[in-house]
Amino acid sequence: MFASMPARTRSPTKTSPPAWIKPELAALVKQAPKGTDWLHEMKLDGYRMHARLDAGRVKIITRRGNDWTAKYPTIVKTLAELRVENAYLDGELCGVGSDGRTAFNLIQNSMEHGDASLVFFLFDLLFLNGADLTGLPLLERKAKLEKLLVDAPSSIRFNDHQIGHGPAFHKVACEHRLEGIVSKRVNSRYEPDRRSWLKIKCLNREEFVVVGWSDPEGSRHRIGALLLGYYTPDGKLIYAGRAGTGMPERELERLWQRLQPLVAGKTPLSAPPPRGGRFGSPLVLSRVHWVRPEMVVEISFVEWTPDGLLRHVVYLGEREDKPGRDVRRNRPSSQTDGSD
Repeated sequence: MFASMPARTRSPTKTSPPAWIKPELAALVKQAPKGTDWLHEMKLDGYRMHARLDAGRVKIITRRGNDWTAKYPTIVKTLAELRVENAYLDGELCGVGSDGRTAFNLIQNSMEHGDASLVFFLFDLLFLNGADLTGLPLLERKAKLEKLLVDAPSSIRFNDHQIGHGPAFHKVACEHRLEGIVSKRVNSRYEPDRRSWLKIKCLNREEFVVVGWSDPEGSRHRIGALLLGYYTPDGKLIYAGRAGTGMPERELERLWQRLQPLVAGKTPLSAPPPRGGRFGSPLVLSRVHWVRPEMVVEISFVEWTPDGLLRHVVYLGEREDKPGRDVRRNRPSSQTDGSD
């Protein structure tokens, strides 16, 4: 396995960090790996972000390489205070609730109230003071990162880890109602755009593209439910079900306004959605408004039905950091790597 090969070090050079490094990704698996050659971090509930620092200038970059610096002036100002010549950092920008847990909806709130309440959790350091660190073992990179953040303000935090005891660590995360954990090999180099990390979830959560909405009933405002879909590897857009809960009136209004420019005259789906099923009320197509599949949302759900539809769906928030075309259905694989 490439990740377990001896680390390749590079000679430091007084150069600037790369303009963008594609993020290393995580594959969804069913079980946390065992053994002390793995470390485990809490899975955070926010936006994956990179931060590029060079001679006092800070740039915030999304996982797709987009520049979001202007969106988060408070975080930018805090990062600029770090005592480095230059650096390239990997982490997750999150909202933190009063219970200490990260919550995706708090990121949504920051769009209206500013980013002063957000926290940038950092878990990797790819470049520091002219030196490319991507070839160093992960533990060594994390040690350098922790040292760099010793005196950082509370809005910039080191995302700590546990070495070994993966299944037990995952159990504790689920007992505390967290999203899950991320497992990484301790001696691995940074592998851009490869799914070398593992993610093990406590909750069923995925991203879906909005394909339309249904009319509300009774006193409900604007939207009855969002109609959801996902793309297959060969480009077909498949209906996945509806999200009708988790949207207060203010969010219903915002979503309705957001969807108006996307209204389309016909369904974008590759095949019509089923009118009914064993779970939930029938879908009345005459009360559906189709849209271009450009808006991505994150939802939680209990399970997939045998008919291939989502069950007990709750809307969590809109994701602005991922285009609709990239939305795929997550299918966990078995994980047998590692030993006791």
